[in-house]
Amino acid sequence: MSKIPLWKWVVAIAPLVGSIVILLLPSERSAEGLAGLNVNLGLDLRGGIHMVMQVRTDDAIQTEVDAAEARVRRALGEAGAGFERIERPTVAALQVLGVADAARASVEKVLTEQLPQWTIASGAGSLKATMGSVEEANLREQAVTDVLSGVRERVDKWGIAEANTTRQGTAGSDRILVQLPGVDDPARVKNLITEPAFLEWKMLVTPPGQTPGNYGGAADREQLVALFGGTLPDGVEVYSQVVKQVNGSEFRTFWPLEKISAITGNDLEDAQRAGDEFGKPAVSFRLKPPAGQRFARLTRENVGRQMAILLDASVISAPRIQSEIPGGHGIITGRFTSGEADDLAFKLRSGALRAGVTILEERTIGPSLGADSIRKGLVSGAVGLLMTTAFLLVWYRGSGLNALAVLALQMVLILGVMSAFGATLTLPGIAGYILTMGMAVDANVLIFERIREELRVGKTVRSAVDAGFDKAFSAILDSNLTTLISAVALFSYGTGPIKGFAVTLSVGLLANMFTAVFISRMLFDLFLGLKPRIQRLSI
Repeated sequence: MSKIPLWKWVVAIAPLVGSIVILLLPSERSAEGLAGLNVNLGLDLRGGIHMVMQVRTDDAIQTEVDAAEARVRRALGEAGAGFERIERPTVAALQVLGVADAARASVEKVLTEQLPQWTIASGAGSLKATMGSVEEANLREQAVTDVLSGVRERVDKWGIAEANTTRQGTAGSDRILVQLPGVDDPARVKNLITEPAFLEWKMLVTPPGQTPGNYGGAADREQLVALFGGTLPDGVEVYSQVVKQVNGSEFRTFWPLEKISAITGNDLEDAQRAGDEFGKPAVSFRLKPPAGQRFARLTRENVGRQMAILLDASVISAPRIQSEIPGGHGIITGRFTSGEADDLAFKLRSGALRAGVTILEERTIGPSLGADSIRKGLVSGAVGLLMTTAFLLVWYRGSGLNALAVLALQMVLILGVMSAFGATLTLPGIAGYILTMGMAVDANVLIFERIREELRVGKTVRSAVDAGFDKAFSAILDSNLTTLISAVALFSYGTGPIKGFAVTLSVGLLANMFTAVFISRMLFDLFLGLKPRIQRLSI
């Protein structure tokens, strides 16, 4: 015992003690089903949501074109350039129609100044501005990046631990992978992280013949357009509202609103659940100071008119402006339940997503399925361990105890290292964990067989042990290194379960090298130090 340097004891014991302490620390992970250990379980073991979403990048283009149209309308009005209307021939283009020859130069000048990077084309009585391909590509890329960031922020604010939110596919992909383990209410969480929650305030355009400030919407779109003589005025769009009745039934009503939003959710500073004047759930909001000033001016100049509040292009309500609303404070009503009001306030606080998403793939995994997978994994591991134990004790006798001790240390080290670095244990990871058990025994077999060969040629026990470890080292290093390279390749190019397998296998290989070469030799040195004159080795 005295012949083993102190540093070797420190190197051998410190990782083991550290792993045990980490695994036994109480945490939320400890209750997730792996023998009460502090191990982060993956989605397939813990249960939760797996989704692949596609970002609707056209939404981001639409938003940019909306802003461009607002600038163009304002500039055309200031320049006094006459035109009939502005249309959208494509998602990334604006077309000014009904342009007189006398006003063509003025309209073209406005388009060139307001949209310097766009291509301007002239037609009969019209001018068309098309967004540049580079700008469009950049907007689509930025939309995916912003949605990914927004989803991550919502997941973090909701408090979902160990969530995985990444971009899926090659560079330029518009797909996002979201994995949320341990989710109790999948439907609600999915709604919270995927709904854009884009809030807008738009002024209502009262149809001819209707009472201003007291319009209740139309029963269908065609009826509404008919009120305007069959054609909507320029700058007016129809938006719908789903109205919930007390008995639970729903009906749809339609509203004529200005295309340009007076205020948007980007102007919000805070939002909280509150109660309306009747004590029913609502959402109170506070605007940023500049937006608050615009809101005060807007309400002051439009007393008596109706202003609609929209969420994701759907009308929530259209209240009448009774008086100026100073300070940028207000309240959103819409027959919400308490949960709906909480969720809306949460989404508004988290910020609107730049674009909507379409769910391409969705899987909800129940915790019972994960618990069953863990149980089967533990059973298979126990069976493998028993068979390995029998083999080592029968074939290598006393030295087999050395291998078993090393194997037990390796199993603890793998879990401890994964827990320390926050790595996730998945079902394929359990397979990798069991595989490393066999590879650990393989290293011991190489060492023990070399020791046997040295003993056959007449070397002493001490010399045979030293030679066995020295001569087997290169073979052990080569086999583990080549497998580690494969594991790194799997991690680099694989996804999901393949990565989980690669992580566990990589950690297992490194632990195998440490325990089989360093710890196993220390145990032999300890034994030979206790019996320096031993003549025969049980191997």
